[in-house]
Amino acid sequence: MPTGIDRVELAYARHWLKKDPERVTFLLRGPLGSAVAVPRSLVSDFVLAVETRRIGALGWEDAARPAAQLARSAIIRLLLGRGMLDLARALRAPEESIYVLVSHALAERPRPIAAIKRKGVKFIPLVHDLIPVAYPEYTSPAGARRHLRRLEAFAGLADGIIVNSQATGDDLGPHLLRSTQQLPRLCAPLGIDTPIPDPNYPAPAGAYFVCIGTIEPRKNHLLLLNTWRVFAERLGVEAPKLLLIGRRGWENENIVDMLDRCPAMIGLVREYKGLPDKAVASLLQGARALLFPSFAEGYGLPLAEALALGVPAICSDLPALREVGGDAPEFLDPLDGLGWRRLILNYAEPDSGMREAQLERIGIWSRPSWDQHFALVDPWLRQIACAGQAKKAPQDPAEAVHGVTEARLHTAFAQGP
Repeated sequence: MPTGIDRVELAYARHWLKKDPERVTFLLRGPLGSAVAVPRSLVSDFVLAVETRRIGALGWEDAARPAAQLARSAIIRLLLGRGMLDLARALRAPEESIYVLVSHALAERPRPIAAIKRKGVKFIPLVHDLIPVAYPEYTSPAGARRHLRRLEAFAGLADGIIVNSQATGDDLGPHLLRSTQQLPRLCAPLGIDTPIPDPNYPAPAGAYFVCIGTIEPRKNHLLLLNTWRVFAERLGVEAPKLLLIGRRGWENENIVDMLDRCPAMIGLVREYKGLPDKAVASLLQGARALLFPSFAEGYGLPLAEALALGVPAICSDLPALREVGGDAPEFLDPLDGLGWRRLILNYAEPDSGMREAQLERIGIWSRPSWDQHFALVDPWLRQIACAGQAKKAPQDPAEAVHGVTEARLHTAFAQGP
């Protein structure tokens, strides 16, 4: 199932698949070798399989087949040189071309990026967050080092950078000081694919709350589990339930111990993993609120998805979450255990005035869309392409205007084989 960054890549792939094939080339790279051009038809099959899997209409094995075909094609094209020839043909006018990298994956190995740059192509990455660098305690030492190398590669090679929030842009600023130029930056809030609830998916009886995200320390699940331990002691079977939607992640021994060994969790806390979007939407739609107690976030897609479904949210007071939620959610310090406890119990009441007040605020909340995102990204990329064309100094002004509208945009959908 695609999560955070995967869903952004998916949206970009959908967007570029609608463009003229002569203007968009998809690249694939693995941990070794160069980036190679891959057939558009295989990319389309792969995207369709992921989309179908995401809504629960395709099994894992059937969804994996197009991915394997795409990976095999990339390997064969790399070995035979076919992918490089196709890429060379795509770069008929390199000064008008842009290499867009939507994923963080493998950006810490920048040689293939540098090789494409040497052809005269401009490079634009999308930075999703700086969490491994700003909060290394929430990732492995190797993960923090990898992300730092990515930022160094972006500072040294990028011709501009897209960020998903102003908070990410602010965090990124100090890491670009090593850049030899003032890099253009575009803040383009992410869109969401509003899920359609499955009316047949069973939801728990009584009041319940939902937390969506990989089970890891950064998401602050311990706060919720300790809160529910108190609920179990004081309210017993009358306590609201907590649904944890997401797979188990890393360095989460304390969380797993509570889930697996704490008697108070039995019957009150339930785990769900690998659910299709329709099932997640169904559980979310029936919840008293989404709980989002993270210590750090680059954007916060679950918050946007909850508000789009008209579901209240109780969130950590983080700049990125305030950008997404505006004035609609309830915001609390992620360490304020008593505050979370009081607010959750209030929202669990069937006649909660605070919950009704948030529902009114959600009514005027503006839902972010991918159309809005690309309405910012597309013209900005044309400006980057135009800067490359300016070096040609065309004598006819009309030629320059035509070049801006027809600039080829070469997009990398970088999921390694």
